Amino acid sequence: MSKPVKRIAAKQRIAAKTSGEIEAVFNAYPRQLKARLLALRRLILETAKATPGVGALQETLKWGQPSYLTAETKSGSTIRIARVKSAANQYAIYFHCQTDLVETFRGLYPTEFCYGGNRCMLFDATDKPPEAALRHCMALALTYHLNRRKTARAK
Repeated sequence: MSKPVKRIAAKQRIAAKTSGEIEAVFNAYPRQLKARLLALRRLILETAKATPGVGALQETLKWGQPSYLTAETKSGSTIRIARVKSAANQYAIYFHCQTDLVETFRGLYPTEFCYGGNRCMLFDATDKPPEAALRHCMALALTYHLNRRKTARAK
């Protein structure tokens, strides 16, 4: 069972300190993977701050992975980041597999990313992902429920 670790207000500075548990997870990764995962974390927090309707993010551990929830507004779907267990030099950003998020990303960015089924985007630790496209995908995930509610009301 995961326990909430820290709430990071979207309006706060990105330099907010994480809890010891989350910090320990990042510190357990090899240097290059840690740097890439911390860069993803920074992008998630910056994207949340810049995206209307997202509100405060909750940073916690789910399945031992740093996870980002829109607990305050419930506007989006959980985003998790972690090393790929089966590939030592890969990391991923995971999305809820029962959403159509990865399918949407595939339609928008068919060649910019490698995808793992309907649940993640895969990255090699030696490559830098396309930041603008990644921010767009993160914003879509962080507003997934908000956008679905708006679509349902419009019908």
